[in-house]
Amino acid sequence: MSAAGIDLGDDVALARHIADTAGELLLTLQRSGLFEGKALGRAGDRTANAFIIEALRQNRPDDAILSEEEKDSDARLSASRVWIVDPLDGTREYGEARADWAVHIALAVDGVATIGAVALPGVPVTLCSGRPQPVPPAPEKLRMLVSRTRPAKEAVAVAEALGAELVPMGSAGAKAMAVLRGEADIYLHTGGQYEWDNCAPAAVALAAGLHASRVDGTPLVYNQADTYLPDLLICRRDMADKVLALIAGQSNKAG
Repeated sequence: MSAAGIDLGDDVALARHIADTAGELLLTLQRSGLFEGKALGRAGDRTANAFIIEALRQNRPDDAILSEEEKDSDARLSASRVWIVDPLDGTREYGEARADWAVHIALAVDGVATIGAVALPGVPVTLCSGRPQPVPPAPEKLRMLVSRTRPAKEAVAVAEALGAELVPMGSAGAKAMAVLRGEADIYLHTGGQYEWDNCAPAAVALAAGLHASRVDGTPLVYNQADTYLPDLLICRRDMADKVLALIAGQSNKAG
């Protein structure tokens, strides 16, 4: 038990506490006026990563860690428990002082996204796998989340087939949490990601009862030798089959 009364022996509580604290550090850095733009993004990446790695090593010394900002090691491949983190997801948005950036803290157990916390400090809100919130009902006109700068053609095509509105947004974590928060209904990504981009969002989404998979419907598997995990679908479970069929149809046309 920490001095603040948080049970750091609980993985969910630890993930949330680290995500919240990293978010506070990032906000302090952002407000300091010492950096701006890309320099602010670089400083944020390094500062948040240093804190997260130290916090995990102190509180989970026997677990392995995979971080976007840390040199990888093959030693994690033999570990059952691996913390997969993105200290600052949406570096560009953070440097622009937007709200759509996130901190991802996840624990994969035997390759499965088991525990997750996604902090959105600019909102501010943190969603985690231990406190799933009810997903609001879908509106009549569906909303499809896409990248602010490079919307995937597959997502645009599926949105057109569904008659869905496109909702541009930054960070992968911000987009995934927008589905949980009722701000959108489908997050379809085919533009390339890595394990740290979607492990925490997937864990939180699955805990809330949403569908989360690769775009061919296969499960998301983590702690792989190759950390590239290029595609992702997060949506309401009752929409999953239809969306997956539309994606398959697009793939068949491309073939």
